[in-house]
Amino acid sequence: SAPRRGRLVAIASVAAITLAACGGSSDSTASDDDAGAGSPDATPDDAAPSDSDGSGLSGIVRSPAPAVGGTALPSLTEPGTEVEFRAEPGGIEVVYFGFTNCPDVCPTTLSDLGAALNRLERDEPGITDLIETTMVTVDPGRDLDVLAPYVTSFVSDAVALGTSDEALLMEAAEPFGVSYDVRTLDDGTIEVDHSPFLYAVDDQGELVLTWQFGAAPSDIANDLDILLERESA
Repeated sequence: SAPRRGRLVAIASVAAITLAACGGSSDSTASDDDAGAGSPDATPDDAAPSDSDGSGLSGIVRSPAPAVGGTALPSLTEPGTEVEFRAEPGGIEVVYFGFTNCPDVCPTTLSDLGAALNRLERDEPGITDLIETTMVTVDPGRDLDVLAPYVTSFVSDAVALGTSDEALLMEAAEPFGVSYDVRTLDDGTIEVDHSPFLYAVDDQGELVLTWQFGAAPSDIANDLDILLERESA
């Protein structure tokens, strides 16, 4: 389906997150050896397993659900437009914060999401029209020109967002507790740490679910199905 515009992209992590460490070289190349020793499966401090309430969800629910619909970021998919952090009516927005030179965490997460969406579409043709995917770069210095084709290589109708305005990026990330750090070492190598979670936002602009790194595509697909049923109720 065609990418949708004009809503806010959910980028949510949580307060006091342990970052996943990733690496990259000054010439924008990366390898598995560049990965740092972060903890990509760290659990948000204000979160609880969602299945504790019998919901059937495998992801993590924050209570109360953070309201994230407040800041728009420039679209790299449709330059000249901005995107809010809010799903379309009756839909779910899946958002990821990462960067294109990420050697393992980002491609693994996006591949798992793509597999989950393919599973849903196979089981219920047309259901993925209600699911929007957005990726926000935490490494705008290298990503603004390349993020759009990167994310669509995993999810064909995904939207890329990014800005070189650090204050704006921080303003968008802050309500969700998103953490990231980009630094250049003495030898020119660029290292990036970032929250490794995947987020679901509803049409009210609230963060309704967080998946930890390594969530199985089957679990992501099942959770999205449940969330969409709630939206249509």
